[in-house]
Amino acid sequence: MKRLLAIIFGALAVSACGTSDRSAYLKVYNWGDYIDEDLIPEFEQWYREQTGETVEIIYQTFDINETMLSKIEKGHEDYDVVCPSDYIIERMLRADLLLPIGKDLGDTPNYMDSNIAPFIRTLLGKVDGHGKDANDYAIPYMWGTTGFLYNEKYVSLEDVMTWNVLKDDRFKGKIFVKDAPRDVFSPILIYLRQDRIRSGETTLDELMYDSSDESIADVEEYLSDMRYRVAGWEADFGKELMTQEKGWINFTWSGDAVWAMDGCEELGVPLRYAVPMEGSNIWFDGWVIPKYAKNVKAARYFLNFLCRPDVAIRNMDVIGYVSSIGTPEILEEMSSQEDFPEAVDVSYFFGTDAVAEHLDPAQYPDISVVDRCTLMHDWGDETPKLIEMWGRVKGNQLTTWTLIVIFATLAGIIYYLIAKSVRKFRRHSRRKTRK
Repeated sequence: MKRLLAIIFGALAVSACGTSDRSAYLKVYNWGDYIDEDLIPEFEQWYREQTGETVEIIYQTFDINETMLSKIEKGHEDYDVVCPSDYIIERMLRADLLLPIGKDLGDTPNYMDSNIAPFIRTLLGKVDGHGKDANDYAIPYMWGTTGFLYNEKYVSLEDVMTWNVLKDDRFKGKIFVKDAPRDVFSPILIYLRQDRIRSGETTLDELMYDSSDESIADVEEYLSDMRYRVAGWEADFGKELMTQEKGWINFTWSGDAVWAMDGCEELGVPLRYAVPMEGSNIWFDGWVIPKYAKNVKAARYFLNFLCRPDVAIRNMDVIGYVSSIGTPEILEEMSSQEDFPEAVDVSYFFGTDAVAEHLDPAQYPDISVVDRCTLMHDWGDETPKLIEMWGRVKGNQLTTWTLIVIFATLAGIIYYLIAKSVRKFRRHSRRKTRK
């Protein structure tokens, strides 16, 4: 509570006085539940130790990329660091909304250069910077895949190894789909274009730039045909409903899947995660410094702090997503033959020796899964076509299932608040036991 009040009063102080010394404040804009907030005062202390200067973080959250982007693009908000998704980084580079990160850290070690996995650097290199190198403007944070969270009681691995499971009438009313048009469009287009991929007519990377009327129409036809089987289009509550067995399949992000799977087996809810054989998208979120930032120095130190292995481990413990940091400390911390008896080849992430590591395959997929995934891209001026298609697919009908979802979500919020602290404690206890 004291921390919350400090943030509120700090924000009021910054906004109330146009001449306030902004070097004393760092404005951070992040997704909700996407950092271990205990790290905030620890960074303030670390910054004082490194620079001899005092800074206080004003921490605010957003729920969708476009909300954040609008505040910066149209409102010229002076956030010092924000955390957009990959395709939004493309859009911000295109609109000249970002400042270079810079590497001037005095005597402080540069964790940004040394600790980020080369694989993630390669992903960042695929970002269309419109003449700019995205590696100069963004620091990758968390990454993952898009696939299916499923309940083994009712759904087999074979079922979810194809995106066409969404049209299986056995699961009508038991499917939840992310309310994220780009994350849904891309895998479905990959599924629909299998023949062209196999023949060499197109590639996964090329498909991620495909905004043609033909492709939009084909995906819309597919989604329109399967939508009556969908129980709900969800932004965040799908994972809670899966833990309560109100759904059997969730078209979701790997990080949400990991959150849901943690501890559910003990409750008799055997949840698993899989990426269909046809392929999918790999995504990442990254930290950037917007062009209207007022405290670039503290922003640079903050991004560097987040790249420390110990900080990355704590963030993963709390939020369930996978850090872009690929150091030996991360590998050691996340490995467990007891928890994950089947080894995976993660040499792409941790280096050539990491060909048989005991890691959570939902967090660190085998190289065979990674090879059939690719990065999404921004459509620029073509984006409204995607949004309009998505609106037509979802429609505006308030179904019985929608009402059930609304009420279940309210219950899920309470469940989430309790489960969040329990899961954090369980992770720490399990790792302490292993050590």
